[in-house]
Amino acid sequence: MGPMDYLTPLRADYQRLASVASASEATPESKVPTCPDWTVNDLVNHVAHVYLHKVECMRHNAAPDPWPAPGLDQGPRLDLLHRAYGELSDEFAARAASSPTHTWYERDRTVGFWMRRMAHETVIHRIDAELAAGVPSQPVPDDLALDGIDELLERFLAWPSTKWSDEFEAVLEPKVAGSVGISAGDRRWLLSWSPSGLITAEPGGGAAEAEISGSPEAALRWLWRRSDGPISVTGDETKVDQLRRLLGAATG
Repeated sequence: MGPMDYLTPLRADYQRLASVASASEATPESKVPTCPDWTVNDLVNHVAHVYLHKVECMRHNAAPDPWPAPGLDQGPRLDLLHRAYGELSDEFAARAASSPTHTWYERDRTVGFWMRRMAHETVIHRIDAELAAGVPSQPVPDDLALDGIDELLERFLAWPSTKWSDEFEAVLEPKVAGSVGISAGDRRWLLSWSPSGLITAEPGGGAAEAEISGSPEAALRWLWRRSDGPISVTGDETKVDQLRRLLGAATG
């Protein structure tokens, strides 16, 4: 399989998010059930800020400081989202995926990292918009869902736990080691953690104390806490509860 095209799903999910957020079913003050402190207006504002932050990272090869920039929070939020996506897509069009840039992930400091990250950021938040509006959710393609699971397990759980294990240890109760197998479609990962919060994520892997399985989309939604099903959970439920807390520490 060649390099994945992230820009096509990014565009489609941005358009869907904007369409749902502007439709009559979702007022700016509609609550986002998967982000209880947010309204639809907050959701749109967040995605716009994320896009513009990445634009600045690429333009200056550094994290912008201060952030957000003065005046960024003035005017309609949907207008800001459209402007932000336009700047982001222009920046991606002007750069090769292999071009160097600032990222928070030390193992990949290329523009391709942000292409991947923004595609997955956007698909999760367009699901949030659909849930807030109470409209049917469009499916997530299997290849994008599987890639999203891989990104989440490695870049939000395993790698950060080597840098900030105390943050993961803080949510482990009881503080004991655990392991969960995650199967989605024809792929599987073995996620393991120590009492100190150090996490490993291995493709395939051996036996685990609990197993989570489902379609790629169902597994992605479950891991990002955007749905509880249709997922099969077997084995030690306390390990699944621990995994839920680790995911919460990783993704906020």
